[in-house]
Amino acid sequence: MEEYTKTVKLKYANGNHPRSQKEKNEIIEKAAKAYEAYLDALGFDWRDDPNSTNTPHRVAKAFVNDLASGCYETPPRVTSFPSNGYDGVVFQGGIPVKSMCSHHHLAFTGVAHVAYIPSLEGRVIGLSKLNRIVEFYARRPQIQEGLTIQIHDAIDEVCEQNKGVAVMVSATHTCACNRGVKHDGCEMKTSKLSGDFMSDAATRAEFYTFVANMRRSPLTV
Repeated sequence: MEEYTKTVKLKYANGNHPRSQKEKNEIIEKAAKAYEAYLDALGFDWRDDPNSTNTPHRVAKAFVNDLASGCYETPPRVTSFPSNGYDGVVFQGGIPVKSMCSHHHLAFTGVAHVAYIPSLEGRVIGLSKLNRIVEFYARRPQIQEGLTIQIHDAIDEVCEQNKGVAVMVSATHTCACNRGVKHDGCEMKTSKLSGDFMSDAATRAEFYTFVANMRRSPLTV
């Protein structure tokens, strides 16, 4: 068994800089003060509203501890094991995605479907660790296209000597539902394929068949 602790130094708003609890508390307090000024600039009389008097602190705490926790948390420890000669597709679908767009800081939510093909001499990932990879990269402001690539690249790095990685993310964006075009039910799909998933049509079809069958499986009900 091996553990993978990638040091993530991504650029721009979706970067990862692990902080101690003390540092996170300091960020929350500083951000809460800034959000007070933001609400004042909008002309909201939040101080006299009993439902909003603590809103600046709530918002700052939600960003640091939940919505953008991937920016502040240590990358997950991802265990991998020898493949023991298995070289078929490993698929996990329906992994929850809860993220927010870096354009308007509004949520986009959906699911990720991931797969990889270990080589005979390669490694496989502990099952729950695929969820942890998706969760870690989702919890930060970003575009869906970037999230898809990040998940792909993380799995590709953990699964040494793999023969291909496939990631598909399907999500609904509240920035499209609540502003702009204001249309509900618009689902965005993004994918990143490499190795046999890209070069071999049968392998690619197998991945998308797994994805399609997720909706019909009694296990997803």
